[in-house]
Amino acid sequence: MTLPPATLPPGQPDPAWQRRLLLVQRIFLGFVFIATLYTVTVWIEPSVVDQLPVILPTISLPIALSALFCAFSLILTESHNPAFVVRAGRFVALIPAILMAANLLANMKHLPVLTYSFPTNAQGVLVAGSGGLQAVVAFFALSIVLFLLQFQGAWMRVAADSIVVGLGVLVLILISQSLFGTLGLFGLTSDNLIAPLALLCLVLLTAVVVFRQAEVGVFSIFLGSGIGSRIARRFAPVLLVWPFVRETIEAQSGFRRLLPEHFAAAILTALAVAIALLFLLIVVWRINEMEKEIHDLTLRDELTGLYNMRGFYLLAEHTLRLARRAQQPFSVLFLDLDGLKQINDQQGHQVGSAYLAETGEIVQICFREGDVKGRFGGDEFVIAGQFSMVGIEIAAQRLRAMAEEHNKQADRKFPLSFSIGHVTTEHYSTEMLPEMVKRADEAMYKDKRQRKANRR
Repeated sequence: MTLPPATLPPGQPDPAWQRRLLLVQRIFLGFVFIATLYTVTVWIEPSVVDQLPVILPTISLPIALSALFCAFSLILTESHNPAFVVRAGRFVALIPAILMAANLLANMKHLPVLTYSFPTNAQGVLVAGSGGLQAVVAFFALSIVLFLLQFQGAWMRVAADSIVVGLGVLVLILISQSLFGTLGLFGLTSDNLIAPLALLCLVLLTAVVVFRQAEVGVFSIFLGSGIGSRIARRFAPVLLVWPFVRETIEAQSGFRRLLPEHFAAAILTALAVAIALLFLLIVVWRINEMEKEIHDLTLRDELTGLYNMRGFYLLAEHTLRLARRAQQPFSVLFLDLDGLKQINDQQGHQVGSAYLAETGEIVQICFREGDVKGRFGGDEFVIAGQFSMVGIEIAAQRLRAMAEEHNKQADRKFPLSFSIGHVTTEHYSTEMLPEMVKRADEAMYKDKRQRKANRR
């Protein structure tokens, strides 16, 4: 019988996911490097635009430099780098922070913005609420996060988690604006939107920051190997996308023209509730499955799938009370697999485990679903249920007959055979379950001695 593969503790990061995320991070950073270096090249030598796509130079030079330094900082601060390289990467993140802070200060003091290609008014000042100002704030927050990520103190990690969440909210706001502006919703125009390439670089860099923080911070739930982590990974994308879809549908005038406004709002609300309930049902169902798995791990024998000693006594006590309440007889059968020590010594424990698993299968087949079937460890099996004296004797004969059938189908050095003892009590008996198990055990040893004597 093959044993299940070893599993990681639920809170332990999954190495496979860590490898995938590292590859994704490098792809994202590689794209940011290409895009930002291209922008810098175009600024130095404008004639390059004639040979390369026109869409890329829409990003401004200070944003390109900020994104470039942020990407460089993330590369330097990878965990496998030497300590002095990681420290250097942290201070590299201050360069875009200083650059963006200078632009913010210039905007607040109504000073001319001297950097290249930001949306400005006639006085050369960044227009409040414009895409240029939003990009400056976003990249300033990103650079601060990169600086704080490398500190190891507990309070600094909490601060970094909080700022990462705030950065994520800001990026989602910018994505929403760009989506709604592209669709022509809410009166948004290109003047209100961050440049597409700047937004893409910001999204990719923020994603890398979240992945990096997931290794040590609160986002580590997404990298775990437990059921909660798997649920989080599956549902997070849907929960992120659904609000955008809902707002887009609600804002589309065509949708409102098809239906009365109040009915359209009612449909969207009902749809949101239905999706939320569906998520809830799936999560609760999975949690219940998890509880059942944990319950089985504590009450069942892994090799045979039968109850272990604790599970047997817990279920059999309940079955005994039900039998007495229904005024039915109750029986306990004790079974011992013959020759297991010889099998283990001569053919190995793997073969011995196969004999035990086969015995468990026979026990499962020979008894009813409502009977309590357990393995007490080693080569001992116990079955309890509502059997009369004749019924439990027939069950014992059925066990031996099925063992003989298995021996005919397989060429064995050691035949599969059982020593069996059983006891039965009526409903008016006050005998406790442990006493019945003990008497059945004694009856089994008596059967074993008798069978050895008969063989001699």
